[in-house]
Amino acid sequence: MAGMLTEADVRKLMTDPSPDARVETAEKLSKAFYGGELSDKERTLAAEIFRIMVLDAEVRVREALSINLKASPALPRDVALNLAKDVESVALPVLEFSTVLDDSDLIDIVRSSGAEKQVAVARRANVSNDLANALIDHGRAGKVVATLVNNPGADLKDIDLEKAFAKHGTDSSVSNSLVSRHNLPLTVAEKIVARVSEALREHLLSHREISAEMAADLVLQARERATAGLLPPGVKSADVVELVKQLRDNQRLTPSLILRTLCTGDITFFEASLAVLANMPIVSACVLIHDEGKLGLQSIYQRTPLPANLFPAFRVAFDVAREMEYDGGDNDRQRFSARVIERVLTQFEDIGNDNLEYLMKKLKQLAA
Repeated sequence: MAGMLTEADVRKLMTDPSPDARVETAEKLSKAFYGGELSDKERTLAAEIFRIMVLDAEVRVREALSINLKASPALPRDVALNLAKDVESVALPVLEFSTVLDDSDLIDIVRSSGAEKQVAVARRANVSNDLANALIDHGRAGKVVATLVNNPGADLKDIDLEKAFAKHGTDSSVSNSLVSRHNLPLTVAEKIVARVSEALREHLLSHREISAEMAADLVLQARERATAGLLPPGVKSADVVELVKQLRDNQRLTPSLILRTLCTGDITFFEASLAVLANMPIVSACVLIHDEGKLGLQSIYQRTPLPANLFPAFRVAFDVAREMEYDGGDNDRQRFSARVIERVLTQFEDIGNDNLEYLMKKLKQLAA
């Protein structure tokens, strides 16, 4: 066939075994093999020639094979493995595109290779869950995991994203890729917020720009605003419960955070918070919270460690949030929050000076 080596090609190799001649031969034969221009007999012969060429001392010859055969489904597995285990310039095209290599081949290579080869594997059109976990477990650099997380063809479960952040979250490229990922689990998003907040606190303290107390207050407010902003409309109660448990276990489920989210109209977070703090099933908690009488919400609130003097604020904020609706315009949540806070403040005539001062301080923090 026209694609196979001609007598002239063989004669040229015999008389001119230079690297350039071998590269030219490798390119011609690889293109013919990939293009399906060879008969079965010629294909068998070409495969034997490839087995010789992958041992060629000239890197350019092996690169020519890799570039032209990277996506060939007929490439012999042993040839593909030799190319994949070669130097990076030879291996990367095959690692990214070859369908001949299976998961066991790729996982072995991931475990024993450097970051560049791992990144090539992470770019593959389809990355199985087992292979994705191998990249997370053995990734030599943040860019490996960041590439994986950014790959829409990677089979990544929520638990895998949790592990990716736990192992590599200190690398900004990983955190940024996680933040950009569609449907990032709320628990992972909250951990990223907490880590960024802690980094901000350390920065403020190390530069001695403000007192430790002021730094803590600013960081707390920033973290709580960011956490409240994580909750999308219509989020499932089960997902929020897991987020609330994580916040509680890390001492980040503060009264001001719960009140802040309630003042922005997020009743789901309020329900989940009371359920977790009262150690009750979410269904039972919702029945008490939404009791039309006055006792249901008060009874579940009293089972939580939330401050007693904040209950009137929670009572009014809950009632107002349940009555009001978003107006659908720009900055809807901010305007909703402002309206709720205004209503809360106007309904505290008999709360007492001490409680009113405490409440005012909390609401000013919410409005910040």
